[in-house]
Amino acid sequence: MTKKFTGKHMATILVVGFGVVVAVNFTMASLATNGFSGVVVENSYVASQKYNGWLEEAARQEATGWDLKAARDEGGRLVVEALGAPSTAQLTGHARHPLGHRVDRQLAFVRGEDGRFTSSEPLDAGRWTLRLTLSDGDRKRVVETALP
Repeated sequence: MTKKFTGKHMATILVVGFGVVVAVNFTMASLATNGFSGVVVENSYVASQKYNGWLEEAARQEATGWDLKAARDEGGRLVVEALGAPSTAQLTGHARHPLGHRVDRQLAFVRGEDGRFTSSEPLDAGRWTLRLTLSDGDRKRVVETALP
């Protein structure tokens, strides 16, 4: 014998169905608001007026032909390989936690005999956004990269 489909069954289906939708919406909203790190630019109009200058600066940096590859060694220090850069180039850096949970750090580097740069202090474990500046005289290359 089969049971009849009653109003209680329909009410249960509706409550459970809408409960799932509401739970997913609250979960996604909390992930979205907790994952946003803040303002990208203070004033979008002013940023738009500087855009062409930023493009020209990027083209000058690309023309150097330099590239930077960063990794963390076993001790937590950053090791940066400067590809195509002259041996007289100097490297500085800034580490920023993507969500602002940790204090920003200025990074100083020492060039090793192998030509790679090693940070003078270790960087805490976790995700960081690195802004590395390689300069040699009036030429420079700025690279932003994520470090997992």
